[in-house]
Amino acid sequence: MSHIDVVRAAFAAYLAQDRAAMDRLLAEDFVFTSPQDDHIGKAAFLEICFPTADRLRRQEILDAVAIDDEQVFVRYAYELTTGERHRNVEVMTVRDGRVTETQVYFGGNFPQG
Repeated sequence: MSHIDVVRAAFAAYLAQDRAAMDRLLAEDFVFTSPQDDHIGKAAFLEICFPTADRLRRQEILDAVAIDDEQVFVRYAYELTTGERHRNVEVMTVRDGRVTETQVYFGGNFPQG
């Protein structure tokens, strides 16, 4: 799989809440950072962040672009069950077919237009 394929598979595992698939896609030394989470490890990510897909009505990857030999830039849009719409950006590092780091940059409310 290409790095972009790995990233797309991780997004799909999240939406499907397929923890076994996500566990296989994340490196043991995986690190996750967002405005709400400061460099948490794999276990904390799987416990805190992974189970949140039920708050989404839908999610769509708008762009998935390789930045270099390891990093993939992902821009995506999602709609919450409340009807709010947002766009976020993530930079994900992939090594040896597994995600080693995710950096999330939250976007604001993005009304349909």
